[in-house]
Amino acid sequence: MSIQSKLYSFFKIVFPSTYIELGVFLFFLSVYGILGSYIAVNYTVIFDDRIPWDAYFSFDNRSIVMTGGSFERHPLSYYFFNWLRELAFLFSDGKKDDTFRLVLAWMSNLMVSLSIVQIFKYLKNIIGLPLVITLLLVVFFSFFSTSILLSFTPENFTYTLFLLMLFNYYAAVRIKNDKKISPLALVAGGVTIGGLTITNLVKVFIPVFFEKNLFKNWKKLLDALIRGLVMVICFVLLYLNRIEFKYENIFSKTSSQYEKFSNAEPASVWDMIVSFFFGGNMLFSSFIIRDKHNMKGFHYKGLFMDVYSSPISYLFVFVVLSLLLWSYCKNFKNKLVQIITISFAIDIIIHCFMRFGLHTSYIYGGHFIFVYVLLLGWLFYAYKSSPKMLSFLTAIMGVLLVYLGYNNYLRMEEFFDFLDTFYQ
Repeated sequence: MSIQSKLYSFFKIVFPSTYIELGVFLFFLSVYGILGSYIAVNYTVIFDDRIPWDAYFSFDNRSIVMTGGSFERHPLSYYFFNWLRELAFLFSDGKKDDTFRLVLAWMSNLMVSLSIVQIFKYLKNIIGLPLVITLLLVVFFSFFSTSILLSFTPENFTYTLFLLMLFNYYAAVRIKNDKKISPLALVAGGVTIGGLTITNLVKVFIPVFFEKNLFKNWKKLLDALIRGLVMVICFVLLYLNRIEFKYENIFSKTSSQYEKFSNAEPASVWDMIVSFFFGGNMLFSSFIIRDKHNMKGFHYKGLFMDVYSSPISYLFVFVVLSLLLWSYCKNFKNKLVQIITISFAIDIIIHCFMRFGLHTSYIYGGHFIFVYVLLLGWLFYAYKSSPKMLSFLTAIMGVLLVYLGYNNYLRMEEFFDFLDTFYQ
Protein backbone atom coordinates (compact mmCIF):
# COMPACT_ATOMS: atom_id res chain seq x y z
CA MET A 1 0.00 0.00 0.00
CA SER A 2 1.39 3.40 -0.98
CA ILE A 3 1.96 6.23 1.49
CA GLN A 4 -0.91 8.16 -0.08
CA SER A 5 -3.27 5.21 0.43
CA LYS A 6 -2.17 4.79 4.04
CA LEU A 7 -2.72 8.48 4.73
CA TYR A 8 -6.13 8.33 3.09
CA SER A 9 -7.10 5.32 5.22
CA PHE A 10 -5.82 7.07 8.35
CA PHE A 11 -7.81 10.26 7.75
CA LYS A 12 -10.88 8.22 6.79
CA ILE A 13 -10.76 6.49 10.18
CA VAL A 14 -9.98 9.60 12.25
CA PHE A 15 -12.31 12.13 10.66
CA PRO A 16 -15.89 12.05 9.35
CA SER A 17 -15.95 10.18 6.03
CA THR A 18 -19.66 10.33 5.14
CA TYR A 19 -22.22 13.13 5.11
CA ILE A 20 -24.05 11.72 8.13
CA GLU A 21 -20.78 11.48 10.09
CA LEU A 22 -19.98 15.06 9.11
CA GLY A 23 -23.43 16.12 10.25
CA VAL A 24 -22.97 14.40 13.63
CA PHE A 25 -19.55 16.02 14.03
CA LEU A 26 -20.70 19.55 13.14
CA PHE A 27 -23.78 19.29 15.35
CA PHE A 28 -21.86 18.37 18.50
CA LEU A 29 -18.99 20.70 17.64
CA SER A 30 -21.55 23.53 17.55
CA VAL A 31 -23.46 22.55 20.70
CA TYR A 32 -20.40 21.87 22.83
CA GLY A 33 -18.68 24.85 21.21
CA ILE A 34 -21.39 27.23 22.38
CA LEU A 35 -21.19 25.80 25.91
CA GLY A 36 -17.39 25.94 26.09
CA SER A 37 -17.13 29.36 24.46
CA TYR A 38 -19.63 30.86 26.88
CA ILE A 39 -17.74 29.47 29.88
CA ALA A 40 -14.32 30.49 28.52
CA VAL A 41 -15.33 34.07 27.73
CA ASN A 42 -17.45 34.79 30.80
CA TYR A 43 -15.72 32.81 33.56
CA THR A 44 -12.17 32.06 34.70
CA VAL A 45 -12.78 28.49 35.82
CA ILE A 46 -11.27 26.77 32.74
CA PHE A 47 -7.87 28.32 33.45
CA ASP A 48 -6.92 30.52 36.39
CA ASP A 49 -3.20 30.93 36.92
CA ARG A 50 -3.70 31.07 40.68
CA ILE A 51 -5.58 27.76 40.93
CA PRO A 52 -3.47 24.61 40.43
CA TRP A 53 -6.26 22.04 40.89
CA ASP A 54 -9.78 21.25 42.14
CA ALA A 55 -11.65 24.33 40.91
CA TYR A 56 -14.38 21.97 39.74
CA PHE A 57 -14.73 18.21 40.20
CA SER A 58 -11.03 17.72 41.05
CA PHE A 59 -9.78 18.47 37.52
CA ASP A 60 -6.20 19.77 37.42
CA ASN A 61 -6.63 22.27 34.58
CA ARG A 62 -3.78 24.66 35.27
CA SER A 63 -1.41 21.93 36.39
CA ILE A 64 -2.11 19.87 33.25
CA VAL A 65 -1.89 22.80 30.83
CA MET A 66 1.37 24.12 32.28
CA THR A 67 3.24 20.85 32.96
CA GLY A 68 1.22 17.96 31.54
CA GLY A 69 0.68 16.56 35.03
CA SER A 70 2.78 14.27 37.21
CA PHE A 71 5.32 12.23 35.24
CA GLU A 72 4.60 8.97 37.08
CA ARG A 73 0.95 8.93 35.95
CA HIS A 74 1.20 11.00 32.75
CA PRO A 75 4.73 10.23 31.53
CA LEU A 76 4.66 11.87 28.10
CA SER A 77 1.80 14.38 28.36
CA TYR A 78 4.37 17.08 29.11
CA TYR A 79 5.29 17.25 25.42
CA PHE A 80 1.71 17.30 24.18
CA PHE A 81 0.55 20.04 26.52
CA ASN A 82 3.63 22.14 25.73
CA TRP A 83 2.37 22.17 22.15
CA LEU A 84 -1.20 22.88 23.20
CA ARG A 85 -0.13 25.73 25.50
CA GLU A 86 1.97 27.32 22.77
CA LEU A 87 -0.95 27.07 20.36
CA ALA A 88 -3.18 28.88 22.85
CA PHE A 89 -0.49 31.53 23.43
CA LEU A 90 -0.22 32.02 19.67
CA PHE A 91 -3.84 33.17 19.52
CA SER A 92 -3.76 35.11 22.81
CA ASP A 93 -0.45 36.94 22.13
CA GLY A 94 1.15 35.22 25.11
CA LYS A 95 -1.57 36.25 27.56
CA LYS A 96 -3.53 33.90 29.82
CA ASP A 97 -6.80 35.66 29.10
CA ASP A 98 -10.23 34.72 27.76
CA THR A 99 -8.76 34.01 24.30
CA PHE A 100 -6.28 31.62 25.90
CA ARG A 101 -9.15 29.86 27.68
CA LEU A 102 -11.18 29.85 24.47
CA VAL A 103 -8.51 27.94 22.54
CA LEU A 104 -8.21 25.40 25.36
CA ALA A 105 -11.98 24.95 25.43
CA TRP A 106 -12.27 24.55 21.66
CA MET A 107 -9.52 21.95 21.55
CA SER A 108 -11.42 19.98 24.18
CA ASN A 109 -14.63 20.49 22.22
CA LEU A 110 -12.93 19.18 19.08
CA MET A 111 -11.67 16.05 20.86
CA VAL A 112 -15.04 15.16 22.40
CA SER A 113 -16.85 15.79 19.10
CA LEU A 114 -14.37 13.56 17.26
CA SER A 115 -14.82 10.94 19.99
CA ILE A 116 -18.55 10.93 19.31
CA VAL A 117 -17.82 10.46 15.61
CA GLN A 118 -15.69 7.42 16.52
CA ILE A 119 -18.55 6.01 18.58
CA PHE A 120 -20.92 6.62 15.66
CA LYS A 121 -18.53 4.83 13.29
CA TYR A 122 -18.22 1.87 15.64
CA LEU A 123 -21.98 1.51 16.14
CA LYS A 124 -22.75 1.93 12.43
CA ASN A 125 -19.80 0.24 10.72
CA ILE A 126 -18.66 -2.42 13.19
CA ILE A 127 -21.90 -3.42 14.93
CA GLY A 128 -24.10 -2.50 11.96
CA LEU A 129 -26.94 -0.87 13.87
CA PRO A 130 -29.77 0.98 12.11
CA LEU A 131 -29.24 4.73 11.90
CA VAL A 132 -32.06 5.57 14.34
CA ILE A 133 -30.67 3.34 17.10
CA THR A 134 -27.13 4.56 16.41
CA LEU A 135 -28.23 8.18 16.82
CA LEU A 136 -30.19 7.29 19.98
CA LEU A 137 -27.08 5.80 21.59
CA VAL A 138 -24.87 8.67 20.41
CA VAL A 139 -27.24 11.26 21.89
CA PHE A 140 -27.39 9.20 25.10
CA PHE A 141 -23.58 9.36 25.33
CA SER A 142 -23.53 13.07 24.55
CA PHE A 143 -25.57 13.78 27.69
CA PHE A 144 -23.15 11.90 29.97
CA SER A 145 -21.58 14.08 32.64
CA THR A 146 -18.14 13.07 31.34
CA SER A 147 -18.97 14.17 27.79
CA ILE A 148 -20.33 17.52 28.97
CA LEU A 149 -17.45 18.31 31.33
CA LEU A 150 -14.64 17.16 29.06
CA SER A 151 -16.07 19.19 26.17
CA PHE A 152 -14.62 22.34 27.75
CA THR A 153 -11.99 20.97 30.16
CA PRO A 154 -8.29 20.93 29.17
CA GLU A 155 -7.34 17.63 30.82
CA ASN A 156 -5.56 14.39 29.98
CA PHE A 157 -8.88 12.54 30.14
CA THR A 158 -10.27 14.65 27.28
CA TYR A 159 -7.61 13.50 24.86
CA THR A 160 -7.49 9.97 26.27
CA LEU A 161 -11.20 9.59 25.50
CA PHE A 162 -10.57 10.36 21.84
CA LEU A 163 -7.41 8.27 21.52
CA LEU A 164 -8.87 5.20 23.24
CA MET A 165 -12.07 5.36 21.18
CA LEU A 166 -10.06 5.86 17.99
CA PHE A 167 -7.80 2.91 18.74
CA ASN A 168 -10.75 0.69 19.66
CA TYR A 169 -12.45 1.52 16.38
CA TYR A 170 -9.26 0.92 14.41
CA ALA A 171 -8.64 -2.38 16.22
CA ALA A 172 -12.25 -3.47 15.64
CA VAL A 173 -11.88 -2.82 11.90
CA ARG A 174 -8.70 -4.90 11.79
CA ILE A 175 -10.07 -7.77 13.89
CA LYS A 176 -13.34 -7.84 11.95
CA ASN A 177 -11.38 -8.14 8.68
CA ASP A 178 -9.07 -10.83 10.16
CA LYS A 179 -6.05 -8.55 9.95
CA LYS A 180 -3.36 -7.96 12.54
CA ILE A 181 -2.75 -4.70 14.39
CA SER A 182 0.16 -3.03 12.61
CA PRO A 183 3.41 -2.41 14.53
CA LEU A 184 3.20 1.31 13.74
CA ALA A 185 -0.34 1.50 15.18
CA LEU A 186 0.79 -0.31 18.34
CA VAL A 187 3.71 2.05 18.85
CA ALA A 188 1.59 5.13 18.11
CA GLY A 189 -1.16 3.87 20.41
CA GLY A 190 1.27 2.98 23.19
CA VAL A 191 3.11 6.30 23.08
CA THR A 192 0.00 8.50 22.87
CA ILE A 193 -2.48 6.57 25.02
CA GLY A 194 0.04 5.26 27.56
CA GLY A 195 1.92 8.54 27.43
CA LEU A 196 -1.13 10.49 28.58
CA THR A 197 -2.04 7.99 31.31
CA ILE A 198 0.29 5.09 31.95
CA THR A 199 -2.37 2.65 33.22
CA ASN A 200 -3.96 2.69 29.77
CA LEU A 201 -0.82 1.30 28.13
CA VAL A 202 -1.92 -2.32 28.53
CA LYS A 203 -5.23 -1.57 26.76
CA VAL A 204 -3.36 -0.98 23.52
CA PHE A 205 -2.16 -4.59 23.42
CA ILE A 206 -5.48 -6.24 24.35
CA PRO A 207 -6.83 -6.46 20.75
CA VAL A 208 -3.66 -8.29 19.64
CA PHE A 209 -4.65 -11.31 21.75
CA PHE A 210 -7.82 -11.63 19.68
CA GLU A 211 -6.16 -11.71 16.27
CA LYS A 212 -7.25 -14.69 14.18
CA ASN A 213 -5.50 -17.99 15.01
CA LEU A 214 -2.91 -16.20 17.14
CA PHE A 215 -2.51 -19.09 19.59
CA LYS A 216 -2.70 -21.76 16.89
CA ASN A 217 0.32 -20.55 14.94
CA TRP A 218 3.65 -20.03 16.71
CA LYS A 219 4.86 -17.65 13.99
CA LYS A 220 1.86 -15.37 14.51
CA LEU A 221 2.34 -15.53 18.28
CA LEU A 222 6.03 -14.68 17.95
CA ASP A 223 5.17 -11.81 15.60
CA ALA A 224 2.67 -10.48 18.15
CA LEU A 225 5.23 -10.67 20.95
CA ILE A 226 7.79 -8.82 18.84
CA ARG A 227 5.26 -6.10 18.01
CA GLY A 228 4.43 -5.76 21.70
CA LEU A 229 8.10 -5.68 22.65
CA VAL A 230 8.82 -2.94 20.12
CA MET A 231 5.94 -0.90 21.52
CA VAL A 232 7.16 -1.32 25.11
CA ILE A 233 10.78 -0.48 24.22
CA CYS A 234 9.76 2.70 22.40
CA PHE A 235 7.55 3.74 25.29
CA VAL A 236 10.13 2.98 27.99
CA LEU A 237 12.91 4.84 26.17
CA LEU A 238 10.73 7.92 25.73
CA TYR A 239 9.61 7.68 29.35
CA LEU A 240 13.17 7.40 30.69
CA ASN A 241 14.29 10.27 28.47
CA ARG A 242 11.44 12.38 29.90
CA ILE A 243 12.76 11.85 33.47
CA GLU A 244 16.43 12.05 32.43
CA PHE A 245 16.84 8.31 33.17
CA LYS A 246 16.33 8.84 36.92
CA TYR A 247 14.16 5.72 37.09
CA GLU A 248 14.28 5.50 40.89
CA ASN A 249 11.93 8.51 41.01
CA ILE A 250 9.21 6.44 39.34
CA PHE A 251 8.89 4.05 42.28
CA SER A 252 9.01 6.67 45.04
CA LYS A 253 6.53 9.00 43.32
CA THR A 254 4.18 6.16 42.32
CA SER A 255 4.07 4.90 45.92
CA SER A 256 3.30 8.34 47.34
CA GLN A 257 0.64 8.97 44.69
CA TYR A 258 -1.05 5.66 45.46
CA GLU A 259 -1.13 6.46 49.17
CA LYS A 260 -2.55 9.91 48.47
CA PHE A 261 -5.30 8.83 46.10
CA SER A 262 -6.42 5.55 47.68
CA ASN A 263 -7.06 6.48 51.30
CA ALA A 264 -9.71 9.22 51.09
CA GLU A 265 -13.08 7.99 52.37
CA PRO A 266 -15.80 10.66 52.01
CA ALA A 267 -18.42 7.88 51.85
CA SER A 268 -18.73 4.09 52.03
CA VAL A 269 -16.78 2.12 49.45
CA TRP A 270 -19.90 0.70 47.81
CA ASP A 271 -21.54 4.10 47.61
CA MET A 272 -18.44 5.59 45.99
CA ILE A 273 -18.32 2.70 43.51
CA VAL A 274 -21.95 3.21 42.49
CA SER A 275 -22.20 7.00 42.76
CA PHE A 276 -18.73 8.01 41.57
CA PHE A 277 -17.27 5.25 39.41
CA PHE A 278 -20.23 3.63 37.64
CA GLY A 279 -22.74 6.45 37.93
CA GLY A 280 -20.85 9.72 38.22
CA ASN A 281 -19.51 9.50 34.68
CA MET A 282 -23.07 9.35 33.35
CA LEU A 283 -25.39 11.01 35.81
CA PHE A 284 -24.51 14.10 37.85
CA SER A 285 -25.18 13.81 41.57
CA SER A 286 -25.68 16.72 43.95
CA PHE A 287 -22.70 19.03 44.49
CA ILE A 288 -20.59 20.08 47.46
CA ILE A 289 -18.68 23.37 47.67
CA ARG A 290 -15.41 23.26 49.62
CA ASP A 291 -12.85 25.82 50.66
CA LYS A 292 -9.52 25.33 48.87
CA HIS A 293 -6.18 27.15 48.71
CA ASN A 294 -3.12 27.02 46.47
CA MET A 295 -0.61 26.75 49.36
CA LYS A 296 0.61 30.26 48.50
CA GLY A 297 -2.03 32.26 50.33
CA PHE A 298 -4.77 32.33 47.68
CA HIS A 299 -8.13 30.90 48.78
CA TYR A 300 -10.85 29.80 46.37
CA LYS A 301 -13.90 27.56 46.15
CA GLY A 302 -13.93 24.05 44.72
CA LEU A 303 -16.96 22.11 43.48
CA PHE A 304 -17.21 18.35 44.05
CA MET A 305 -19.77 15.61 43.58
CA ASP A 306 -21.59 14.03 46.48
CA VAL A 307 -23.01 10.48 46.49
CA TYR A 308 -26.52 10.08 45.11
CA SER A 309 -29.40 11.05 47.37
CA SER A 310 -32.31 10.06 45.11
CA PRO A 311 -33.41 6.40 44.77
CA ILE A 312 -34.15 7.13 41.11
CA SER A 313 -30.46 7.90 40.49
CA TYR A 314 -29.43 4.56 41.99
CA LEU A 315 -32.13 2.83 39.95
CA PHE A 316 -30.84 4.53 36.78
CA VAL A 317 -27.30 3.25 37.42
CA PHE A 318 -28.42 -0.27 38.22
CA VAL A 319 -30.62 -0.43 35.10
CA VAL A 320 -27.70 0.66 32.90
CA LEU A 321 -25.33 -1.82 34.59
CA SER A 322 -27.90 -4.58 34.15
CA LEU A 323 -28.10 -3.81 30.45
CA LEU A 324 -24.31 -3.89 30.17
CA LEU A 325 -24.11 -7.23 31.97
CA TRP A 326 -26.94 -8.56 29.81
CA SER A 327 -25.05 -7.48 26.69
CA TYR A 328 -21.82 -9.10 27.84
CA CYS A 329 -23.52 -12.43 28.62
CA LYS A 330 -25.49 -12.39 25.38
CA ASN A 331 -22.36 -11.63 23.30
CA PHE A 332 -19.88 -13.62 25.36
CA LYS A 333 -18.36 -15.37 22.33
CA ASN A 334 -17.88 -12.11 20.42
CA LYS A 335 -14.20 -11.14 20.32
CA LEU A 336 -14.90 -7.43 19.98
CA VAL A 337 -17.13 -7.49 23.06
CA GLN A 338 -14.41 -9.26 25.02
CA ILE A 339 -11.86 -6.62 23.97
CA ILE A 340 -13.85 -3.66 25.27
CA THR A 341 -14.98 -5.54 28.40
CA ILE A 342 -11.45 -6.54 29.38
CA SER A 343 -10.38 -2.93 28.84
CA PHE A 344 -13.21 -1.81 31.15
CA ALA A 345 -12.23 -4.47 33.71
CA ILE A 346 -8.78 -2.88 34.03
CA ASP A 347 -10.38 0.37 35.21
CA ILE A 348 -12.69 -1.51 37.58
CA ILE A 349 -9.66 -3.21 39.16
CA ILE A 350 -7.68 0.03 39.47
CA HIS A 351 -10.46 2.19 40.91
CA CYS A 352 -12.90 -0.20 42.61
CA PHE A 353 -10.62 -2.95 43.94
CA MET A 354 -7.33 -1.08 44.37
CA ARG A 355 -9.39 2.03 45.24
CA PHE A 356 -7.01 4.39 43.45
CA GLY A 357 -8.83 7.70 43.07
CA LEU A 358 -12.15 6.05 43.93
CA HIS A 359 -13.33 9.15 45.82
CA THR A 360 -12.97 11.21 42.61
CA SER A 361 -13.47 8.43 40.05
CA TYR A 362 -16.18 10.51 38.38
CA ILE A 363 -13.37 12.38 36.58
CA TYR A 364 -11.81 9.24 35.08
CA GLY A 365 -14.64 8.56 32.64
CA GLY A 366 -12.51 9.39 29.62
CA HIS A 367 -10.75 6.07 30.21
CA PHE A 368 -13.80 3.86 29.93
CA ILE A 369 -17.22 5.55 29.66
CA PHE A 370 -17.47 4.95 25.89
CA VAL A 371 -17.62 1.23 26.67
CA TYR A 372 -21.16 1.75 28.01
CA VAL A 373 -22.63 2.77 24.66
CA LEU A 374 -20.61 0.18 22.74
CA LEU A 375 -21.94 -2.63 24.94
CA LEU A 376 -25.44 -1.20 24.64
CA GLY A 377 -24.94 -1.24 20.88
CA TRP A 378 -23.96 -4.92 21.00
CA LEU A 379 -27.09 -5.64 23.07
CA PHE A 380 -29.26 -4.18 20.30
CA TYR A 381 -27.26 -6.23 17.78
CA ALA A 382 -27.96 -9.44 19.70
CA TYR A 383 -31.70 -8.93 19.17
CA LYS A 384 -31.58 -7.58 15.62
CA SER A 385 -34.00 -10.30 14.49
CA SER A 386 -36.49 -9.72 17.29
CA PRO A 387 -38.68 -6.63 16.68
CA LYS A 388 -40.36 -6.93 20.08
CA MET A 389 -37.07 -6.97 21.97
CA LEU A 390 -35.75 -4.08 19.88
CA SER A 391 -38.85 -2.07 20.74
CA PHE A 392 -38.46 -2.97 24.42
CA LEU A 393 -34.79 -1.94 24.49
CA THR A 394 -35.53 1.25 22.56
CA ALA A 395 -38.26 2.15 25.06
CA ILE A 396 -35.88 1.58 27.99
CA MET A 397 -33.20 3.72 26.35
CA GLY A 398 -35.77 6.44 25.67
CA VAL A 399 -36.76 6.60 29.35
CA LEU A 400 -33.11 6.56 30.47
CA LEU A 401 -32.28 9.34 28.00
CA VAL A 402 -35.12 11.55 29.23
CA TYR A 403 -34.09 11.20 32.87
CA LEU A 404 -30.39 11.62 32.04
CA GLY A 405 -31.03 14.79 30.05
CA TYR A 406 -33.36 16.27 32.65
CA ASN A 407 -31.08 15.52 35.60
CA ASN A 408 -27.88 16.73 33.95
CA TYR A 409 -29.56 19.89 32.66
CA LEU A 410 -30.62 20.80 36.22
CA ARG A 411 -27.15 20.02 37.57
CA MET A 412 -25.51 22.16 34.93
CA GLU A 413 -27.73 25.03 36.05
CA GLU A 414 -26.29 24.52 39.54
CA PHE A 415 -22.81 24.50 38.01
CA PHE A 416 -23.46 27.87 36.37
CA ASP A 417 -24.77 29.25 39.68
CA PHE A 418 -21.42 28.23 41.17
CA LEU A 419 -19.56 29.97 38.33
CA ASP A 420 -21.68 33.12 38.66
CA THR A 421 -20.91 33.30 42.37
CA PHE A 422 -17.19 32.50 42.44
CA TYR A 423 -15.60 32.64 38.97
CA GLN A 424 -16.74 35.75 37.09
